[in-house]
Order: sequence, then C-alpha cells, then structure tokens
Amino acid sequence: MTIQQRLEVPWERKGVVAPGLPILPHGVERYPVPGGGSRAVAIFAGDEIMVLDREGLQPVELVFFAPDKTSDAGYLGAQGHGRPEGIIATLSGGSKSGAKVLKSLDKAGFQIGKGDAIRCHGEGSRAGDMANFTAERDGLLILAAPGGPMDPAKGDTPSEIILYVRRKDPNAGKEDVGPPDPLANPIHDINVQPGNAVPYEVKKGQFIQILDIKGRECSDFQAFSVRALDKGLERDIDPTTTRALMGSLYPQPGIFSKYWSVDQEPLVEIVQDTCGRHDTFGLACTARYYEDLGYPGHVNCSDNMNRELASYGIRPRGGWPAINFFFNTMLDEENNIGMDDPWSRPGDYVLLRALTDLVCVSTACPCDVDPANGWNPTDIQVRTYGANEDFERSVGYRKSAEADVEETKKTGFHECFARHTRDFTEYNGYWLPNTMANHGAIAEYWGCREGVAVMDLSPLRKYEVTGPDAEELMQLCVTRNMKKLSVGQVVYTAMCYEHGGMIDDGTVYRLGETNFRWIGGNDTSGLWLREQAEKRGLNAWVRSSTDQLHNIAVQGRHSRDILKALFWTPPQQTPVEDLGWFRLTIARLDDVSGTSVVISRTGYSGELGYEIFCHPKDAPEIFDRVWAEGEKYGIVPLGLAALDMLRIEGGLIFAGSEFDDTTDPFEAGIGFTVPLKSMEDDFIGRAAIEERKAHPHRKLVGFEIEGGVVPSAGDCIRVGKAQVGEITSAMKSPILGKVIALGRVTPQYAEPGTDIEIGQLDGQQKRLKAKVTAFPHFDPTKERVKGNYDA
Repeated sequence: MTIQQRLEVPWERKGVVAPGLPILPHGVERYPVPGGGSRAVAIFAGDEIMVLDREGLQPVELVFFAPDKTSDAGYLGAQGHGRPEGIIATLSGGSKSGAKVLKSLDKAGFQIGKGDAIRCHGEGSRAGDMANFTAERDGLLILAAPGGPMDPAKGDTPSEIILYVRRKDPNAGKEDVGPPDPLANPIHDINVQPGNAVPYEVKKGQFIQILDIKGRECSDFQAFSVRALDKGLERDIDPTTTRALMGSLYPQPGIFSKYWSVDQEPLVEIVQDTCGRHDTFGLACTARYYEDLGYPGHVNCSDNMNRELASYGIRPRGGWPAINFFFNTMLDEENNIGMDDPWSRPGDYVLLRALTDLVCVSTACPCDVDPANGWNPTDIQVRTYGANEDFERSVGYRKSAEADVEETKKTGFHECFARHTRDFTEYNGYWLPNTMANHGAIAEYWGCREGVAVMDLSPLRKYEVTGPDAEELMQLCVTRNMKKLSVGQVVYTAMCYEHGGMIDDGTVYRLGETNFRWIGGNDTSGLWLREQAEKRGLNAWVRSSTDQLHNIAVQGRHSRDILKALFWTPPQQTPVEDLGWFRLTIARLDDVSGTSVVISRTGYSGELGYEIFCHPKDAPEIFDRVWAEGEKYGIVPLGLAALDMLRIEGGLIFAGSEFDDTTDPFEAGIGFTVPLKSMEDDFIGRAAIEERKAHPHRKLVGFEIEGGVVPSAGDCIRVGKAQVGEITSAMKSPILGKVIALGRVTPQYAEPGTDIEIGQLDGQQKRLKAKVTAFPHFDPTKERVKGNYDA
C-alpha cells in the first residue's frame, strides 16, 4: 500500500522551533538509503516497515531473510517477484553502502540470489509516497534504491529513499539516541558523561574523533606534546598562536587546518568537521565562572581537566585554554563576546589527526545555567583510530536545516585538476580548486581573457523537472516566460519567494516538451520547486541530479575551435560550431558510439564559452580530450579566485554578494529576467516585485575607485555622513588597470558620474573616493560572449 504521511517533525517547545533537530515518534528508527545504494537492517516480528520515496519515481527492491535462511515476500505480507535483480545489480556496483550490506549477508550466511524480491514505488510514484509492510518473523531486511549512471540527455537519475522501522517493542531496536557506528575499528571508544573529563594518549598519525551524541553539547579539548613533557615542558595547543598562523578564528579541514603550540609546532590537524561552529577564545568553564553567576561549588571542566592531567605531571590551572568544540561564540559590534546554543546536531563530530605523540584530554561540559549546552548537558563520545586508516578531508554540508549531513565530495574532474594544484577549497559540499600551481589567479585570468581556460563547475545544483505539468511548474516558479522556451534552448532567470526576495538565480534547460533541467547555485531552489509541485498538486517530478551530472566550462576565444574538433552531433542536433548563445546540443565524443554529453553555450566569464555536462565516471576522459586539444591554444586551468575576477568585470552577480532572499531581481541588477510587460502569466513573487519596482529602495551599480585600495564586501557607501549603500564585490581589474566594484545604493545616487565615498574602518575615519558607473565594466555590449573578438 502506498500512502502519503510525515513521520519527522521539528523539535518545538514554547514557541521555539528547531528544524535541525527532527523528532521521530517513540520507537521509530530512520535509515537513509542513497540513490543507487543499499541497506541491511535487523527486523523483529511485528515491526512495521515504511519505505519513503523522497523525490518520486525511484524504484525500490526489498528482500527479507528469516533466521533459517529462507526468503519469502509473504514474511512481510507482500507479493514476491522472484530473484532480486535490482539488489544484486546494486550490490555489485562497489558502493560503500553495498560493501556494508555484503558484510552483513556474509556474516549471516544468506545468499542474496535466493531471495524473494518485493518491489515498490518506481513508475508513477510521487515525492513523499510511503509503502508499508509488517514483519511476521524476525529476520534481516535488505533493500536497495537501484539505478545506474544517469544519461546526461535523459535525466534518469536515481534518488534517495528513507526506510523507517516502527518497532513493535520500542526497546528491541537500537538506542533512542546513541552514538553512531565508528568510522573504523577504534583503538579507544570512551563515553564521557556530562561533568567529566577523560585523558588518553595517541601516537603520531593516529586519529581522534570527538562526537556529540545527542547534539547541543560542548566538549573542551587539549593536547600536549609527549616529547615536550618528557623534557619537563608543557607544550599544549595555544589558541592565539593557532589563530595567528591559520588566519581564522579556528582551523577547518583543508589547507589551514592545524592547531599549534606556543613554539609554533603543529600538534593536531582537523580532517573532518560536520558541525563547523566552534570556539578558541574562551577558557574551559571554571569555578570562578560559576561563582560569579551565584553557583559556588558547581562542577566545571577546568577542575576536571586538572584532576585527570595530574597523573601526567601537568600543573593545574585556574582556567584551561582549550579548543571548545561545538561551543557557539559570537563577537558583536561593541566587541562583546556572546554565546548561544551550539549548532551541533545529534551525531556531529570532529576528526583530528595527531601530528606528533600526544597526551589528550576531552570533557563533556556540565554547564546547565546558560545556553552553552542548550540548557541540557549530555554525553560526548571519544574514539581514536589507527594511523593506517584512510579518512578523506571533509566539511559537513546540508542541503537544508532539516537535511542529513553529507561529506565533502570530489567532483568527477577532481583528479584532473589535482594534477595542477593542491589548493582546494570547500564549495557547497564539494572540493574545488582555488588557484593553480605555477599559474596563480592573475595568470589564470589572463589565460581566459587572451586564450582559453577550463574550470570545474560541477557543484552547480542540477534538478530534473519532468512530467505533464513540468512547464506549468517552471512557469510558476521562475520569472522568465517558459512558454517561449524552445526545446534545445537555455534561459537565465531568477527564482523568488512570495515577497519578491530571490531564492536563487540560474538557468533552465529545455530538453523536451515535458523535460526541463534547472541549474542553480544552491539546493534551496530545487527543494522549492519540489515543494511547490507537491503543494499545488501538479503532475510533475523534481529530482536532484547534481551527483549524476558534472560539468566543466571551457571559456575563451578558442573554446569553439576546441569543442568542434572533439564532439559529434546527430543530424537532429545543432553542431557545436553553429550553436547559438544560450542554446544546448546533445553530443558524443568523436562519433555515434562515443561518450554522451550535453553541451551548452553558456558561462560565467564574460567570454565566448561552453559548458560540457557528463556523468562523473566519464569526467576524466572528457577533461583529458579537452586538455589535449586545447594545448595547441595554450589552455590553462582556472580556479575560483580567477573566476571571481572574471565575473566581477563581466557584471555577473553571485549569491551572498549581489543578492540574498531580501533582494529582488531589480535590486540585484537582473531586472531583464523579469518581463513584466510582455508576460501576462502570474509567477511566485510577481505582485511583490511589481510593487518593489514601482517604489525602489536600492539599485545595483558599478563603481570606479581612485587609487589602488580595493574595498571589501560590506564596506559602506557614503555621501557626506550618510550611508547610502554598500559594496557587494570589488577587485583590481588587470585588463582595465583600475579598481572597480559592484554595490547597491539608494536610487537618487545611482546615476553614472555621481561622486561617492566608500567608508572603511568605522565607516567615517577612512574614505575611498569613487564614482558611480554603469556595469558591466568590461565589454558592456557582450561582444566577446557573442564571439565577436574583432569588434
């Protein structure tokens, strides 16, 4: 039976709602299964099994084995379909989830080929559909969300499912909220109750995982060099030295990831962090802190650390400088340090690697008199792992506040760009190159302006929008007129909330009469499309294809010559050399039997350019062929730093800089994406945008700044003493030889030629003289984008 129901609700109490802390009914367990993945779960007689199709159209296959090794769909009250081909194909794919399932099967002695398959969802299933079964026996449940590599031209992407198990006996399953499974076989596995501290030793190269089991709990951490202790010296993590050397409030996975001693010796480095919010300013809580609040004798972390470290000959301190993992501190405009509830969710953790032999100590903070632990101290889990483990660097990413955390991923092109740089930065859940070795941002910039460059844009969010009502959904949710969009055409547009504020900007690709592809900068826009389809009962599906469709951009005057030499198009598709601006073609490498790609004449550089979309498994082949063909033109790899320079010169806006959800398209400088006069149909936000256009408060303009000082984003724009706007982006333009910027000002000061000043320091004590200009600053008529390099 397939029904629509919702099991998870946000935590809520007395007017406070926490979407990041979803609550399940008592006795219900949750198991996410990625598209193309699988899962094995122990089941008991009487348990209710619920399978949620999150995005729609995702087939699901289940097999249930009883302890006597028999498999019968009737054990779940379902009809069998014979051999579980979908599960077998999924397990043979070599995924991480499949390896765990195979291990469970081997341990139990079950043969998957003898399983009796149960199938649900798939053709016609809606986002949010739930299939329900009840177990008649104890046993092991295997389920999979089958799906192979997506065809870039078809959008047949596999998607995530969720398994819920409602236990007949709530005490028979897993703990209500216990620590998640270890990342590997642990050396130490220590539970730290609130109000306690534990010392432990780790060797150079070993890993330390500090895990917030229930969420909203702080853990103070300190580490001492064993080599220094053996000499009678105490050399521990020094937060001030760390901040000075790393250039940030606290290290994060990547290049600037180390914690240092006062002797500037690196002691540990951050390898993974799923929370991303910690503190290096405050001491571990002290007796004096509680005494000053009126709580003398309150247990505190500093005294606990003193007690546990005494056996190592480490002298006691009144308050320990420490890394306060999960502690949420804030610095206000008056330089006051404040704090609030931690950002950590149940299961969030940091993973450290020891850079020398260490004595460590970790606490579970006992503070229950302020929001430091969400008013409810809970336990911390500390695990250590061997130096032989291979843990990838990762920064936790969530598509929304309610979503599961995801590890930072490598794009299909990652290893190709890794040949040219080690400088990768986290961007929307992926590692992207920032600058290239032996080049640098300026050389990469000139490579694109004067020749041709290749860049990785795979983290752009892709969503397949399909179904009979797909056009109606897109017409409702974006500001452009989808009724005028032809098959094979691409259009740049805005997507807005009801109040006119922008959710995202992006492009819509029309692949067929009922097939659209939305490509934007964030997942919020794709989730919004799905929400509107469900809310309005439209016969349309919105499925994420980001992980199935990676893309490079080949930009510059030689880009067309490179691509036309590589890609074959069928007769019904436009050849690359004839492809118009904002058009797409479906192509193959070399000939009819070559690797499938989608190519669009689009980009983010202000130059003639194309984007090539392929499945991640084909990315190295595509890159290598583009690189080999491009070498005759001096092709260069290009990172995020150079891309930002190109897009500012080209007047191309960026989320978080030129717009956010308080900015309408006209204020963001893309009013051309809102055809209010020629388009009669309503779209979400139209009424608000019409009113805001009639009574504008801000306008995006360009600036030319005297001298060589480059202002920072957020610097105020002033006329006299009054602030009339703010800078959104700025750079020193290599090709123009001057400092330029983008920013928003009140309309009366938006006329080109208007003199303004950009305030720095406190906004008054230092001013940069500037004039308002039109934008784009470079190639305002887009001749280069059109391919007119002789104009």
